[in-house]
Amino acid sequence: GNDFILLDNLSGSFNDLTITQIKELCDRKLGIGADGLIKINHSYSKAFEMDYYNSDGSKSFCGNGARCAVAFAETLGIEVSELTFDAIDGSHWASKTANDIKIQMVNVENVHAFENEFELYTGSPHYVKISDDISSETILNFGKSIRFSPKYNSEGINVNLLKGISPTKIEIASYERGVEEETLSCGTGATACALVWDKIHNSGTNFIEVKAKGGNLKIEFKRDSFNGYYDIFLVGPANFVYSGEINLIKE
Repeated sequence: GNDFILLDNLSGSFNDLTITQIKELCDRKLGIGADGLIKINHSYSKAFEMDYYNSDGSKSFCGNGARCAVAFAETLGIEVSELTFDAIDGSHWASKTANDIKIQMVNVENVHAFENEFELYTGSPHYVKISDDISSETILNFGKSIRFSPKYNSEGINVNLLKGISPTKIEIASYERGVEEETLSCGTGATACALVWDKIHNSGTNFIEVKAKGGNLKIEFKRDSFNGYYDIFLVGPANFVYSGEINLIKE
């Protein structure tokens, strides 16, 4: 659903990569084109450090990016059957099987609700609205209206539309800050929507299946006694597209 540029920075070769260069690399007309860029950095205490940048050069955590980072780390010789890596929001446990990559997300202490709209933090801030209309036109217009509203304009927020299918299945559409467009998938957004849906229905299960426009994900979780969630896992595949070389324009 998402696409990312991944760089082997274990030796520090890309330490001097600038925001301008990141934006140029992610530009779909003038560069390679991607939703974001990920540097795999050396870590003294964990398997690696994931340094994630949105296509506008801003830093954040990205759940789908994390799954791709684990898959890429395996090609660099890092053992990924079970590992812990660092990211901007802290450390994450992860594991890779033949078919899926499983990432532990941050605990969610509370889901703030106002009628059929919700706000929560799943590694990145998310705004979720229940809607039967998750078309590209609707998520783009609604996403921009929330993201650039006075309340969120400065820091930004990711915006999601959630369409319920059953107590354990949902469809979503996501508008991502930093990309400032609809993206075909969003891991932290899928997590946010799954927890919102569970809060509404409390089906008694510990998972929600999420259908994004770019593919399917599964969110596993446990509920605490204070309306929060822990042991939250984002589960789904990651596919290698291609490798190559590009000359960076010096500033």
